[in-house]
Amino acid sequence: MQYIATFYSHFGAIRFKNEAHPSVTDIQLMPVPRDLSSSCGTGIRFQAPDDYTYSGDESGEVEQIVRHTENGYEQIYSST
Repeated sequence: MQYIATFYSHFGAIRFKNEAHPSVTDIQLMPVPRDLSSSCGTGIRFQAPDDYTYSGDESGEVEQIVRHTENGYEQIYSST
């Protein structure tokens, strides 16, 4: 399944890419769709199992993670 992560900074996006869990594959930096966020503008698109969960990040850089569905986006993690 395809997911998109948004971040508060470009550094957070790079860090997520470099430290991704082994179940996260096909990681690509991308511009963030404006309907998801306007924070730093850099996001990551990635593939992960359908039951992928994200428990949070100690750096506080991840803004949100959404799953791409037929009907749009489903949020699976939010920092707020």
